[in-house]
Amino acid sequence: MGSAAALRELQRELETKANDLSKLQKDIGKNHQVRKKYTIQLGENELVLKELGLLNEGANVYKLIGPVLVKQDLAEANANVRKRIEYISAELYVSSYLVNWRFFAIFLLFNISHLVSWKYELR
Repeated sequence: MGSAAALRELQRELETKANDLSKLQKDIGKNHQVRKKYTIQLGENELVLKELGLLNEGANVYKLIGPVLVKQDLAEANANVRKRIEYISAELYVSSYLVNWRFFAIFLLFNISHLVSWKYELR
């Protein structure tokens, strides 16, 4: 393979890796926005759970469903908020896992790009 052909091949490989890297960086940015949203929701729900804990057993609790406030049992409200907290916590865990995986993928792409360029230098 000629030097010019090898250089074109190297350029194509590096462009592919650069595109992959760019996509991973965009995915990390999107993931950050999702994590931010879930972190805010988790804080809000934990605050609601604390507030529900301050109420007496017979206290009236209302849930906003669309434009209407609907009366809800205190135990049911507690259970619903706890379920939301579990769900949000699980989503945050998955989100953290995905970010870590993407950083690892970036690390691999970076090293593969170096290997591709070294392969060209060795020719």
